[in-house]
Amino acid sequence: MRYVLSIIGMVGAFFMMKYRERVGDLIGEAEWMNKVGGVYNLIIILSFLIFFWSVAELTNTTRFLFAPVMMLFPGQQTSSASMDF
Repeated sequence: MRYVLSIIGMVGAFFMMKYRERVGDLIGEAEWMNKVGGVYNLIIILSFLIFFWSVAELTNTTRFLFAPVMMLFPGQQTSSASMDF
């Protein structure tokens, strides 16, 4: 199931990027979206994140991908020796 969802995520990210105007019109624009460049830039950023997260899930390297983010949270820090690749 993980592989199927990863492939769906990659394809979905591609179509989000391709049809970002339609997706942006569907979502609408909020005030906080102007800080990241508007709704269309937010969709581009989200599609990149979804694509790379899907590739990481497909290759089983999510712990490696999110290791810098996990260092920000106390108690979630992992040493490089405990990561299993």
